[in-house]
Amino acid sequence: MTMTGPHRCRACLAPDPYGFLPMGDHPPANMFVPHADLHLKQPVFSLDTEVCLECGLIQVEDQIPADFFRHYLYVPSGAATMHGHFAGLAERLAGIAGTGEGAGLIVDIGCNDGLMLMAANALGCRTLGVDPAANLAEIAATRGVNVHVGYFDSASARELKAQYGAAKVIVTTNTFNHIGDLHAFMAGIDTLLAPDGTFVIEVPWAKDLLAKNEFDTVYQEHLSEFSLRSIALLARFVGMELVDVERLGVHGGSMRVFLQRSSVGAVATKMVGEMLEEELSEGMLDAKTYDDFALRIGDVRLELMAILDDLKRQGLKIAGYGAPAKGNTLLNYFNIGTGHLDFLVDRNPLKQGLYSPGMKVPVRHTDAIRSERPDVLLVLAWNFFDEIREQQHAFEAGGGRFLVPLPRPVLVG
Repeated sequence: MTMTGPHRCRACLAPDPYGFLPMGDHPPANMFVPHADLHLKQPVFSLDTEVCLECGLIQVEDQIPADFFRHYLYVPSGAATMHGHFAGLAERLAGIAGTGEGAGLIVDIGCNDGLMLMAANALGCRTLGVDPAANLAEIAATRGVNVHVGYFDSASARELKAQYGAAKVIVTTNTFNHIGDLHAFMAGIDTLLAPDGTFVIEVPWAKDLLAKNEFDTVYQEHLSEFSLRSIALLARFVGMELVDVERLGVHGGSMRVFLQRSSVGAVATKMVGEMLEEELSEGMLDAKTYDDFALRIGDVRLELMAILDDLKRQGLKIAGYGAPAKGNTLLNYFNIGTGHLDFLVDRNPLKQGLYSPGMKVPVRHTDAIRSERPDVLLVLAWNFFDEIREQQHAFEAGGGRFLVPLPRPVLVG
């Protein structure tokens, strides 16, 4: 097992990543606060963002305590967009692993509430979920999804292989960026994956983060934001290679990466070369790219605060739409609290009735938009803005406006 420290790249192990966006101390972005605990001081950790100029991995130091994810509040089922997305992924994986009698095993690491595996099961796939959050495993079980509750590492990989056999496909969606020791994780993949198996990773693409000013994608649970090059170099430590990659629109711009063992001898698709070249041509290994990004985020902060201050001077009521982890990075870094926002709304019942980490803005059911009649909704879940706008047609028709913060603040409606 290869250990990494705060002064090494988590992926390629190059020394001395380049610091470019210090965001100060933040509480964990999903540590929502019950009313009874409002008087307590939350634990905070520095959110100082750095980049490896050898591979383009953007990272923060791993500081979250062990077992933090045993109870988790994010679920993909709250967004209609993700239902269709995971149905499409299930079909893609079924094409690799097969269906019905003799199908290969599909293992979903970080399966959350089982949304993707439920779709795979409906296709006749043979599946297994892995997730440390017992509360989410209970939800998955109601959907007929079998979940091993625990963290994934070499030891659990050996246990799972002994019980279920080697995996034809291992998939992880928006979980790889939560992993502190990527090399230990990849050792577990090497243990569990069949010799001809495929490892599939879905994560936000760091190139899109830079192009669209998506600084809020960084928070303590999101330890890494990956370039394709960083995944390629990491995979080689366990004898794996890129064989394919797909661009995805979800979460502000993501990628679906396919890896196989080098011994399989697969030829990488044309898209792999194109995206690797695109990263180089866009300056993902140049310090100036990141310095310019930090300057743009400073401009976004000034513009957004000027708009919010102007709206408040007009006597308008402002609420936040969505209570995503990324929204808490934005609220805490820009110091936006109850002085600007009356409340947040979120469709996730696990967050309703709680208060946002750090700024402690109350989170309510979306019905509060109708009952409290805010004039403006600050869209913190900007990656689902099209869906949100459609759902809130009555709000906009009644004169309501949306304030979308990124890539640059704009009032819509």
